[in-house]
Amino acid sequence: MRNIALCITYLGTAYHGWQMQKNLATVQETLERAVAMVVAHKVHITGCGRTDAGVHAKCYVANFKTFSTIPTDRLPYALNTHLPVDIVVTKAFDVHEDFNAIGSCVKKEYTYTIYNSRVRDPFYVNRAWFYPKPLDEKIMQQAADQFVGTHDFAAVRSVGTEVKSTIRTVYYYNVERLGNLIQLKVCANGFLYNMARAMAGTVVYAAEGKILPEQIGQILKSGNRTAAGPTVPPGGLYMTHLWYDDGIENFECVPVL
Repeated sequence: MRNIALCITYLGTAYHGWQMQKNLATVQETLERAVAMVVAHKVHITGCGRTDAGVHAKCYVANFKTFSTIPTDRLPYALNTHLPVDIVVTKAFDVHEDFNAIGSCVKKEYTYTIYNSRVRDPFYVNRAWFYPKPLDEKIMQQAADQFVGTHDFAAVRSVGTEVKSTIRTVYYYNVERLGNLIQLKVCANGFLYNMARAMAGTVVYAAEGKILPEQIGQILKSGNRTAAGPTVPPGGLYMTHLWYDDGIENFECVPVL
């Protein structure tokens, strides 16, 4: 039996996240249906993470097992004929039998995009968070720096999925302004439920003057979700880079937007 990995990019606006849900459209369900049509049998596809409803992926990896002999260089073209226009398979390749898209992934990067202007741009609807008040990216970077390192991130997660530990390591959290766009790029060894969006909300809180950047460390130590910033809208969040530790290539995509 072959184990095949897929590189995927998708807009999450029309989907209730990656993971299969009863009577709701999800990326996993849509992709499994397309793969089954191509390989002529049902498959279970393992994704590299549970993106939430409305969240996008510029770079996403999933894998499935099959007896099909279709060449991997033909798979993307075959699959894309059965997929909607907002989900695209960009690459397929054989991986070793123990490869698991989520279990083998050691680091992930998410990018949160804010459209910071007094005037809304319709082309960024559900693609970036429209924020009309001025934001100082220097203060935002000072706040973002407080998250770097190994911490208990319970204060910036939503209750939902049960986990063994809320301790994670953030390797970098960079804030960059490109005209009216502000991008918050964070890399960690794992993310809790809504963690990236709550971190972004906390960084914006600091820029608003509601908290000082240096208070974020104490907020993390407190574990108090109400002391941190809000969970910002999903449409500005993108999965943008993945790292694997077992010899397969790392995955990076073109800059968001």
